[in-house]
Amino acid sequence: MSEDEDYLEKSPAAARMGKAAEYLVAASCILATGGELNVSTSLVDDEGVDLVFHRRASSATLAVQVKARMSTGAQIRNERLMALVRSQTFQPRTGLDMLFIAVDVERASIMKAWLIPSRTFAEMVSKPDFKGRFRFSASLKPDSNDRWSPFRLSGRELPQRILARLAEQEPAGGGGALR
Repeated sequence: MSEDEDYLEKSPAAARMGKAAEYLVAASCILATGGELNVSTSLVDDEGVDLVFHRRASSATLAVQVKARMSTGAQIRNERLMALVRSQTFQPRTGLDMLFIAVDVERASIMKAWLIPSRTFAEMVSKPDFKGRFRFSASLKPDSNDRWSPFRLSGRELPQRILARLAEQEPAGGGGALR
């Protein structure tokens, strides 16, 4: 049984909490950018895409796979975020980012986030384990200098970083440049 399946078995509410975390990301990004960002969700998550970000008056999109861990879990209490990414659904490509988030359940807010372009993630992560899963493990400690620290963001920084990533997706000469 995979760790993802273990996680779902440990709490009947885990899938609900994961979906709520995705909507928390979507709502906070829309609000923090004054509606500049819009977000679409997938009805079926069989390709590893949870959210698709769009910028108003732009054709660029950024697909994002979200892996959330809650502040009520032992990992986050120990100032570490660990997540597994299934190699079966992980297809690195331009326009796909991995988003790992620690959620403060009590405040309903994003504590820390790591937004990593999927090709960069594929280059930096170790080979998949025997079950075909890539393991992400990062420290939440502010003074940490682990390999993922260049991608670490506060919840407040995340919307602006998504806007910057969308600007990178713009076709040459296309509209939607950052203001």
